[in-house]
Amino acid sequence: MSRSSFACQALLQAALLSVVSAIPAPTAFVNNVAPPEPVITPSPVQHRPSRVAGRNILSDVDSDINSILSGLGSDLPSWVASGVPNYFQGFPTGYAVVSSLGLNSAELAALPTNVLNIDPYANWTSSGWNVRFHGNVYKQPNTSISDLNDLADVFLGNTSISDLSESEQKQARNLTAEILVVQQPDVAVNTIHLEPAPSQGSSGQPGGGGSSNTTGGTQNLTLPYNTTVEGDFDTFVPISSNGLTAGNETSAIQRLNVHVEGATIGNSTAYLVPPTGLTVVSDIDDILRVTKIYEPEQGLLNSFARPFRPWENMPDIYRNWSISLPNLHFHYLTTTPEQVTRNYMQFIYDNYPGGSFDTRPLNFSDVSATLSIRKFLLKKVFETFPQRKFILIADTSNSDVMRDYPEMATDFPGQVQCIFVRNTSATDSGDKFPYDTSGFEKLNQSNYMFFLHPDDLTNLDIGNGQCYNTSIPQNLTFSYQGLPLGLGDKPTAVNGSANHTAESAASLSMMGGTDRQGLVFLIVLATISFMVL
Repeated sequence: MSRSSFACQALLQAALLSVVSAIPAPTAFVNNVAPPEPVITPSPVQHRPSRVAGRNILSDVDSDINSILSGLGSDLPSWVASGVPNYFQGFPTGYAVVSSLGLNSAELAALPTNVLNIDPYANWTSSGWNVRFHGNVYKQPNTSISDLNDLADVFLGNTSISDLSESEQKQARNLTAEILVVQQPDVAVNTIHLEPAPSQGSSGQPGGGGSSNTTGGTQNLTLPYNTTVEGDFDTFVPISSNGLTAGNETSAIQRLNVHVEGATIGNSTAYLVPPTGLTVVSDIDDILRVTKIYEPEQGLLNSFARPFRPWENMPDIYRNWSISLPNLHFHYLTTTPEQVTRNYMQFIYDNYPGGSFDTRPLNFSDVSATLSIRKFLLKKVFETFPQRKFILIADTSNSDVMRDYPEMATDFPGQVQCIFVRNTSATDSGDKFPYDTSGFEKLNQSNYMFFLHPDDLTNLDIGNGQCYNTSIPQNLTFSYQGLPLGLGDKPTAVNGSANHTAESAASLSMMGGTDRQGLVFLIVLATISFMVL
C-alpha cells in the first residue's frame, strides 16, 4: 500500500471517528494571575439545551427527529438534527496526524516548532494592563503535494481536488496542511516580544477599532504555564506600562505587535481596550463572509477551496462604523476550529477593521461542546469588560446564537446595546434549518433587529443605542420559524415582534399529537431532501 493511500485511509478514520473528547477548560491550570477586577470567567463548559418553545413541543420534535433518523437506518450525519455541520467537527490532532502521515519520532523531532498566535485583547485593572495571550504551539509536517491532494479529498466530500481550478487546489492544499499539524503538549511558549503597532484596520490602513498612536509598551515576557495536552495556551498576563497610557486615562484603543520568539509566523496584534466604551462582537460565517454553512457541498467548497468572499457590502458598514466611532472595539468571535483561524484572521485584516479574535479551542471538539463554546467566550469578554456596552452581530443559521445572544441581554443587564441578526432563511433558499426566536420575546424591540441586507443597518445611531430600523419588517413569532411549508411563520402584524403579538407561536403550542408527528415528518423529509439535493 502506498504511503499516500495509507495516509488517506488513516486520516479518514481519524476524521470520521472523533478522537478528541471535550474537556471542560481551555487551560490546563488555574489562572492565578487573572486581574482582580474585572472578573475573569471561570472555565466550566455548560451543556444546556436550547430554550424550549411551545410546551416543550420543539424538544419533543427534536427527540422524534433523532428517533426517526435512527429508525430509518440511514447514514445521514448527526448534525442533520443539531444543525452543526460535520465538516467542522472531528479534525485529527496530535497522534492521529502523526499516524495518518506515517511520521516517526525522529522525523517529528526534526520539525521546527511554530505558534498560532491569536489576536488578543487586554483589559485595565488597578494593577495595570492585562493581556489575554492565547493560541497553539504545533509542528508542521513536510507533506508532499501528492499526499496533500489525496488528503484534501477527504475534507472536500463529494468533490475531488482534480475538479477544482488551480488556485482552488492551492487553497485546498494549504488549508489541509493547516489542519494536519501536530500540536505540542506541555511545552513552554517561547519568549513573547511586544512593541507599539503603527496602524490597524482594513488592509493594514489606519483607522477602525481605535486609531490612536501607541507610543509605549515595548518589552519581553514569558507565559506562566506550559501548553495543554492539545498544545493550547490561554492566560491573562500583566504587562509593564513602559510608556503606555493608563486605561482609565483614555477612551482610545492602544495596539501592540505580538511576536513569539523563534516562530516565523507567530505574529498578532494585541488590542488594549479601556474599561468603558463600545465593543462590537461579530460572528464571521454568513454574516461577514459568504459561507453557506447550511448547504454542505457549498459550505465545504467555500471553506476549503474558494477564496473567502465578503457578504454583500458588509465591509462598508463596518468601515463606516469605525470612522464615525473611532474608539469602537471590534472583537471577532467564531466557533470554527482553531486550526483554520489564520485564514479567518487574514480575511478580516483584508476586508474589515482590525480587532481581537476568538475561535473554538481544540478541547471543544464535539457537537455539544461546539454549541456551548460561544456562550463561554461571550461570558469571558463580558466579564472582562463589565463597564463596556456590546453590539452583538450574527445570523439565524447558528442555533447557539439564537439562544445565547438574547440570554446575554438578560444575564448582563445594561451591557447589551444592540443585537443584529441576519435572517439567512429569508434571503437564501438553501437555508432549510428552522430557527428559534423565543429568546427575543422578553427583549425590547428597540434593542434588536433581524435584517436581510447590510443596507438595513445604515443610518442607525448605534453609538447612542438606536438599533431598530422601523422600516424593516420583523415578523417574529417567538417560537420556531423557518419550518416546512411556512408553519409558525405568520405573526399577527407586519412587525408583530415589536408589538409582542405571536398568535402563531401560541397556535403551534396547541398542536395535538397527530399534528406534531406530521410536523416531525415534514421536518425530516425536508432535511433529507436538502441533504441529497
